Amino acid sequence: MSKTLDYLKQARICVIIPTYNNAGTIIEVLKRIRSYAADVIVVNDGSTDDTAKKIAEARIDGVRTVHLPHNEGKGAALLKGFREARMLGFMSAITIDADNQHYPEDLPLFAKAHSENHNALIIGARTLDSIYMRKGSNFANRLSNIWFYVQTGLSLRDTQSGFRLYPLTLLNDHWIITSRYESELEFLVYAAWKGIKITNIPIRVHYPPKDERVSSFRPVYDFMRITLLNVVLTALALCYYYPVKLLRRLCHG
Repeated sequence: MSKTLDYLKQARICVIIPTYNNAGTIIEVLKRIRSYAADVIVVNDGSTDDTAKKIAEARIDGVRTVHLPHNEGKGAALLKGFREARMLGFMSAITIDADNQHYPEDLPLFAKAHSENHNALIIGARTLDSIYMRKGSNFANRLSNIWFYVQTGLSLRDTQSGFRLYPLTLLNDHWIITSRYESELEFLVYAAWKGIKITNIPIRVHYPPKDERVSSFRPVYDFMRITLLNVVLTALALCYYYPVKLLRRLCHG
């Protein structure tokens, strides 16, 4: 535990938690994370419940909270967190969801993977065939993996997991990132196009009962947004990324 905490501190790695209406889980998540990470940035994405109040009352050392005035979506919250982390001098950031699905106890796995490759974008790969995962989510995850392969030529076990380590120094502030859930796929595609190494590591995941889940995912609307984004990214890959990649190979061949 202390070994991971020391490593993350020395490597200038913080943990970023985007949260929206997670008052029931955020404090437990924060306390568990603080056992492994000294620096945590919470991006409160315009929560309308007691999330902000509970964080303030908990007064957990090492936790810095950024408040967005209204809900802007996960993509916007992540960008805000990344910019805050870079402003504070962090080199990398581990993102983790606030709904208690991820295990902060898996942070040592990210520390180990980072120690072996400082410049990689590391994604925690869940067991997608878990009996506890919703069928719709399982299908969406597998479909996302296929889209990602078409757009980049790379194969990953899990492209949708929010438990990740981003090398902040390699991210581009000029990337056009959409504001909602599809943003996490965009980060991966742009990183792959830029030549950043992307890898999966196995992680655990907890799927709470249906009546305990807090989600702002809108199945029809968000699925349409994700589909449209994938069509655009695929078109860009076919018209720009692959031709440029081929031209570079020919020039250096």
